[in-house]
Amino acid sequence: MDMLDTPSWRWGLLLIALTMAIHVTAVVTMAFVGVRVRARLESHGLESWNLVAALIFTSVAMVLLLAALHGAECGIWAAAYLWLGAIDLPQDALLFSVDSMTTRGASGLTLQRHWQMMGALEAVDGVLLFGVSTAYMFAVMQIYWSLLAAQVTPIEAGARKLTVPKRETESDGRVH
Repeated sequence: MDMLDTPSWRWGLLLIALTMAIHVTAVVTMAFVGVRVRARLESHGLESWNLVAALIFTSVAMVLLLAALHGAECGIWAAAYLWLGAIDLPQDALLFSVDSMTTRGASGLTLQRHWQMMGALEAVDGVLLFGVSTAYMFAVMQIYWSLLAAQVTPIEAGARKLTVPKRETESDGRVH
């Protein structure tokens, strides 16, 4: 248990909790926005090619937002390294952080000996954060795939559905 009494462990675990809270908050917010986008897509009765374009745009926007989120979380770790004196230069702190969070580990930078466990904990944080992002992207793709699949699924003998059915929507975007 002496190992858990070191500042490196305490700071590492604190930063894992902080960045995970930020990440989950952002992903849940994106999910709420995504539900509204899906409701609007369903209510507009889009043709297949319009739905594909909307899917591509939504996916790219989601990936860019997640990349920015991961970058900000690396920035939080880098700021902690600087503030604690574990790394001297801001650009080195950020490079080390991105390198650790992605578990790449090829930057050649190292933390001072008594802060090295913190770097390892950042790699654990990165695996967890990327796992949450991957699960979210997979869930979103499954939802949009079902919309797209409805476009090409036969509804009666030989006929294909050409548009997403219009549904009645409330002024706030809720579908019923």
